[in-house]
Amino acid sequence: MTTPPDQNWPNAIAHIDADCFFASCELVRRPELRGSPVCILSSQDACVVAKTYDAKAVGITTGMPIWEAKKLLPHATYLSADFRFYGLISEKMFSILRRYSPDMEVYSIDEGFLDLNGTMMLWKKDYKGIAHDIRRTVHREVGITVSVGVSVTRILAKMASEYNKPNGVTIVPTSMIQLFLERVKLSDVCGIGRNRLATLNKVSIHTPMDFINTDIEVIKRLLGKAGTDLWLEMRGASAIGLELHAQLPKTMARTASMGEVTGNRKTIISHLIRHTSRLATELVTKRLLTKRISIFLRLKDFSSVSAKVDFEYPTNNYFRLSHSVQAMMTELYQASELYRACGIIAESITNAENAMPDLFGVMKSDAKQASIFTTMDDINKKYGSGTLRVAGAHVSKISGQRIRFMYPMIMAS
Repeated sequence: MTTPPDQNWPNAIAHIDADCFFASCELVRRPELRGSPVCILSSQDACVVAKTYDAKAVGITTGMPIWEAKKLLPHATYLSADFRFYGLISEKMFSILRRYSPDMEVYSIDEGFLDLNGTMMLWKKDYKGIAHDIRRTVHREVGITVSVGVSVTRILAKMASEYNKPNGVTIVPTSMIQLFLERVKLSDVCGIGRNRLATLNKVSIHTPMDFINTDIEVIKRLLGKAGTDLWLEMRGASAIGLELHAQLPKTMARTASMGEVTGNRKTIISHLIRHTSRLATELVTKRLLTKRISIFLRLKDFSSVSAKVDFEYPTNNYFRLSHSVQAMMTELYQASELYRACGIIAESITNAENAMPDLFGVMKSDAKQASIFTTMDDINKKYGSGTLRVAGAHVSKISGQRIRFMYPMIMAS
């Protein structure tokens, strides 16, 4: 007995996932590298943070130290990460996705969910046709490939997009759920990591079909509410809705290795100034305020020391943040120690629009200062990162030598 078409799609969710996103972004502006292995390195060029499929095939993994990667693949191209450029490519991709449905969740820089309910009448195509349209349009206008999965729940849609990578489309209506789950592994389920997998294996749950055929009360006892949500979603019942409005971040951090082990106080402060400037710029451009910041210094032996300060009023004022950072630095720094990394973390984050003005005009003064950082950010986006920077901020020798390519300089193959 077949499932009627209207029952095949009680809900329609698409998951769009960019393939090898950071590496694909680099191939957009360096098309001569297409067809050869490419690895993207962390901000201090210490380890691999992304790679093309051919680099992955020889065993290079995310987080692998560069020296180890070069042993496996000495002739690959190793590039420093340019997260600003990747963000611009991401914005372009999501602007295209919004054409297909206004109800979108930006899940990460390179993946998102679309609510496709009602779009078949709008686009005069079935969901498979819409998915292929999305894939082709992103490739034509941005130059990267994406994989698209469409199903009746969020979890199934995400599993579907992973099933046919790269540059593929997988459609899983209600009538195909069982067949699809028989073809994937339990470890392919988003939300079932190593620890949960081990827990399930101990009670003889080894496959997705084992999972959905287990009594829900058993799943609840083993994995709690998260497990019951997965159980429902994998059976085709929507239990996890899309977050259509961006949630306020709980924290915002700017941290990095200093690229050396040093006890030089001025060097450490220059790194902290750079981190503070970047954090203040992000707070300003996203119209956010913070009520608490903390800094940490990581020592040579990888232990760390930290300090925090609470502000009387929420702020994104660079000078207010920097004053507190340098005061904490004075408290933490020991001339007899050697340090390898540092960073700043903002907490208690609120929207600037919702902030209550203070009696003494401090927040109004902060708002005037914010316009300076907005202008500085605009200039850096137009002419390249680091064109304008706060005095005393550390300048990366690597990034200073690298040419920055700014959107809309996008090449499509």
